Amino acid sequence: MILNKDSRDVIKTLLQNRGLKTKIKINEFLNPTLPEKLSLKELDLDQKEIKKTILRIKQAKIKKEKVIVYGDYDADGICATAVLWEALYSLGLDTLPYIPGRFDEGYGINIRSVKKLQEKEPKLKLIITVDNGIVAAKEIAAINKLGINIIVLDHHTLGKIIPEAFSIIHTTQICAAAIVWILARELKADVKSSLDLVALATIADQMPLIGANRSFAKYGLEALRKTQRKGLLALFAEAAIKKEDIGTYEVGYLIAPRINAMGRIEQAIDSLRLLCTKDIKRAADLADLIGKTNTKRQKIVEEVVIHARQTLLASPKSKFIILADENYHEGVIGLAASRLVDEFHRPAIVISKGKDISKASARSIPGFNIIESIWKLEDLLTAGGGHPMAAGFSLETKSIEIFIKRFRDLNAKLLTPEILERKLKIDLELKFTDITEELVKIIETFEPTGMGNPTPVFVSYGVEIKTVRPVGRDGKHLKLTLTQDSHTFDSIAFGMGDSLPDLKLGKKIDVAYSLEENIWNGSSSLQLKIKDFNLF
Repeated sequence: MILNKDSRDVIKTLLQNRGLKTKIKINEFLNPTLPEKLSLKELDLDQKEIKKTILRIKQAKIKKEKVIVYGDYDADGICATAVLWEALYSLGLDTLPYIPGRFDEGYGINIRSVKKLQEKEPKLKLIITVDNGIVAAKEIAAINKLGINIIVLDHHTLGKIIPEAFSIIHTTQICAAAIVWILARELKADVKSSLDLVALATIADQMPLIGANRSFAKYGLEALRKTQRKGLLALFAEAAIKKEDIGTYEVGYLIAPRINAMGRIEQAIDSLRLLCTKDIKRAADLADLIGKTNTKRQKIVEEVVIHARQTLLASPKSKFIILADENYHEGVIGLAASRLVDEFHRPAIVISKGKDISKASARSIPGFNIIESIWKLEDLLTAGGGHPMAAGFSLETKSIEIFIKRFRDLNAKLLTPEILERKLKIDLELKFTDITEELVKIIETFEPTGMGNPTPVFVSYGVEIKTVRPVGRDGKHLKLTLTQDSHTFDSIAFGMGDSLPDLKLGKKIDVAYSLEENIWNGSSSLQLKIKDFNLF
């Protein structure tokens, strides 16, 4: 594509706004490295640990040992488990996947579950944890005494004590499924068939879509659009998704929530079965089950959010949202915390109170490291782990009040007014005369967009409202026609139905928006997706 000067200026600004200023970084962004060519060094993976891991896996094959892939019940953990189990099985190992139950076993590897596995599988000599294990020093020390080697594959933030595992493959740069994929690549397994799952995990776990994550997301999405996995095809049909249209939105808001739903309120092993099954009938049955479970999950989340919102509005405003209730379903408290962060733009911790032990999920806003803040109260925790933007932990129910007080006292000063101010980042100003098909093609080169690589946002000043009408259920959204300098575009404003009385025909507004292609009845046109507006 030959770009005119104005288009070159736009793309230069968009790249600079994403911190991409050198030729190397720009080329890497526009032409991401193929995942099979990513080096261990650039992923911050220890080559010695990987070599040690490979030798131990080969030894397990020679000795015909049972190998358990011990995963987690979220989308990344489930995908990582599937990728590694399929790779090891294809290489001829005697291996089984294992996903713990959220409610009876909890997050991460634990001695009780391993003892049960050992009773069922006397040849069990090697367990590989995926998406967990890096903060399980105490549990792994106990498991070592059972004569079982533990290999840890994890991307969560390191704890104060490094586990004494046989080997540890750890980096925070990529998700667990991507770490597993790299190990499978180094094992010389066929990994092309599992790149679809790595894309799903990368987007679901909200990894920043730059660098290696951009590579996994871009090429993984291409694989996802061509996937032949019976389970995913059945899930696409259940969710009414066109396979060829799958992007970050479809993964983040339609596919991943369904994969996650089982682990939140039922048994996550069914999501793993969906990903791995080769039976069409089995795939359809599992997709139907998962779809129904997701609908049930949505209702439970809504109940928690409504109660939490009412509690917040009835109490004095605080820099932090910290709520605890025995009626909060522990499987959805993370989703509830995310919803509260979106609505109130404050870090949120939602606690499901148990009789003796309570479970908590935390979500944050840019500029506030939630896991570091939680670790300051490690003496009150019975378990915990996570990332700067999301974390989970357990504590004794009797310690909740002291936890809340100490958390607020220790961290209040870190939440400055600047961090608490909700901001919309705008890339640059455009006039409607600048909006062309060529510009949309440029924007498409920035896909996949998401965390760390946001969709380009533009602003236009003094545009006139030609038409406006409510759309959607209960008129929650608005459909507008906007014009400037004889150039007119259709626009959609999601969730802005309450602003209808202020938007009079002929009135001028400043508008912030992203650009998208709107396809309707076989024809396409450019559309403005409104992010915010300012009345004159």
